[in-house]
Formats: sequence, C-alpha cells, structure tokens
Amino acid sequence: MKLNSEELRTTTPTEKDIQSIKRNEIYVVLDNVLDTYNVGAIFRLADAVGVRKIYLCGGTETPPNSKIKKASVNTWQWTNWEYVPTTIEAIEKIRKEIPSITVIAVELDTKSVPYDTFNYQLPIALIVGHETTGSPQEVLEKCDAIVELPMLGINTSLNVMVSLGIVLYKVVEKTLT
Repeated sequence: MKLNSEELRTTTPTEKDIQSIKRNEIYVVLDNVLDTYNVGAIFRLADAVGVRKIYLCGGTETPPNSKIKKASVNTWQWTNWEYVPTTIEAIEKIRKEIPSITVIAVELDTKSVPYDTFNYQLPIALIVGHETTGSPQEVLEKCDAIVELPMLGINTSLNVMVSLGIVLYKVVEKTLT
C-alpha cells in the first residue's frame, strides 16, 4: 500500500492492530543519540522490523517531542520504549531480563568485525552511539561483539540511523528469513 506524506503522519492503529504486531527478540539501545530526527527515524525503523523495545539513554531525547513525532511518523506511539539514564545501566537491565541476549555495538573500533560476517542469533541488542563520538570505550567493553560497516570512501562514518538500518536488516535476513 502506498501512502502519501499526510497519510503516513496520520496513521492511527487500533489497539488490536498494535497487539497484532509481531515483535521480534531484537532490542535497540540509543547511547546519547542527540539528533531528534535520528531518534524519530530509528523509531520508524524499529517499527518496520518489529523491534521488541528501544532503550533511550543519556542525553537522547524522549517522546513526546515534535521532531521525533514528525520523523517517526507517529511510530513512537506504538513502539515499546524506555528511558534509562546510562547505556551501561540499560545493558545491565537487558542482561538481567534476558540472560541469553547477545549485546552488539555498531561502531568503528579496533575490535570490530565486518557486520555482514557476524553470526547473528536472537535475542539480540544493538547499540548505536552518539553521532560524533560514538559509544565510549566503557560501553564497548560491556558488549559481546562490535560490528562495523565498511567505509570505502574518504568519509569515515555513516549516519547513525543508516548504520543501524543496514545492520538491523542483516539481523532480519540471518535470523528471520
């Protein structure tokens, strides 16, 4: 179904629609992602792949927020999310609730492996960091793995939502199809 921009922004699912969404054992952690348009776009992405929950950490803005609302096309209203003061606390909370979870940072690091070679298994939590500085070393040390996307040009980074989208769809490809 193709919707125009006005129809996208006025989608109002019923409670039955929301309950029928298949939620996958995929969790997303935003580690000080400051751009509200990125946050909103990540809500939209999370809805698209049936993420179970988003954890908003540190300085990440939380809904309701007009920019998040616009970028998310209202998906923040039916995508499960929670604010946690720090990413370390979010990792600890997730591990306590789901002991078998694999926590993976999407980050350029000396310990990272190419995103498309990693053996993704559910349940999984993907962490993306601050748009400029990424995730700090203490967060990376709490992760089970770090994956990165190849950078073949002069620029050394991609937009946080774009990076997350690429990795999320690789997770979906390797675990749900």
